Amino acid sequence: MSLIGEYDSKNIFAKILSGDIPCAKVYEDARVLSFMDAFPQSKGHTLVIPKVKARNLFDIPSEHLQNLIHQTQRIARAVNTSLEPDGIRIAQFNGEPAGQTVFHLHFHIIPCWDAGKLKGHASGEMAAMSDLLETAARIKAAL
Repeated sequence: MSLIGEYDSKNIFAKILSGDIPCAKVYEDARVLSFMDAFPQSKGHTLVIPKVKARNLFDIPSEHLQNLIHQTQRIARAVNTSLEPDGIRIAQFNGEPAGQTVFHLHFHIIPCWDAGKLKGHASGEMAAMSDLLETAARIKAAL
């Protein structure tokens, strides 16, 4: 998919927002939702999405983007506090050629450890919901 197009209300994140698909929730307010990536690149891989319909960075009104960035930083701090990684990767992709696989704007918070190797983006195996819920609870406690 290119950078320009119509928002698909049937994408997986839209289904998570509507409650049609469960997630391991980390944080939610009126404007954003944060949850564990079901196909994590590392333990603690967290996603932050806006509740407005935006395919990518270019589709979101700036006031919503400012809030999304603020919440991404806040949640990344909680990931850092709760999991104590050696580093944290914050990633955001725009368009299929750039690596975007879900066409709803989102930020990845990916903890990194010196001794660990990251799994590929959107190529790993699905994590057990019980593991995701346990990690989400640790991150929530640090918010």
